[in-house]
Amino acid sequence: MSSMVIIPTYNERENLRQLTERLVALPLPLDVVFVDDGSPDGTGELADELAQRFPQVTVIHRQGKLGYASAVIEGFRLALKGDYSWILQMDADLSHDPAAIPLMLQAAEGNDLVLGSRYVGGVRVIDWEMSRVLLSWFANLYARTVTGVPVQDVTTGFRCYRRSAIEALDLSQIRAGGYAFQIEMAYRIWRAGGRLTEVPIIFYGRQRGISKMSKRIVLEAAILVWRLRLGRRLRTNPRSRG
Repeated sequence: MSSMVIIPTYNERENLRQLTERLVALPLPLDVVFVDDGSPDGTGELADELAQRFPQVTVIHRQGKLGYASAVIEGFRLALKGDYSWILQMDADLSHDPAAIPLMLQAAEGNDLVLGSRYVGGVRVIDWEMSRVLLSWFANLYARTVTGVPVQDVTTGFRCYRRSAIEALDLSQIRAGGYAFQIEMAYRIWRAGGRLTEVPIIFYGRQRGISKMSKRIVLEAAILVWRLRLGRRLRTNPRSRG
């Protein structure tokens, strides 16, 4: 059973070669798709070079910075056109270790969504300031409390989906544009009856390049969890129907 890993990119030229070489070295039938949003640093051009070198690699070029969520969704649509049993997602900044993928695929055999978790069974984050670790940990506590999704790290971007879990969703209904997308995808799969589990990973802070995190992204996630919860209540409250 083959798998595809989707990697959104924007200004990740410094990290792309090392990440690709580590991915293609895995003893797995794994294809890689980079979805590049017109990176001005030449990430897309390097991705094309890597695609010529490695037949497992595909590149999607997009005009302009269209956003994280839409990049992943575009990758989903490509994966669903192929014969992939599992669809993975990870970041391009080397924070996610490809060596964890075999364990995630093993866990996926009995689940619909496997989360590469920084916080299950303890905290495993390297090269982050304590303030950022605490912000991330409390953000997950907040999201978990509001939405009810029973996992420790609902915001992780390192994950593996069962193909059928993606096929069951209407991707056009996804509201989140940024990293809140992680929460929404986990929530929708869980609410649809999907089985979620977590695999412990070591998360490495960015060594090269600039972080994409911003106050706007944090605010979007804070608001989204309430939209998801209130939307659920409106759908289940008989008095909300005309």
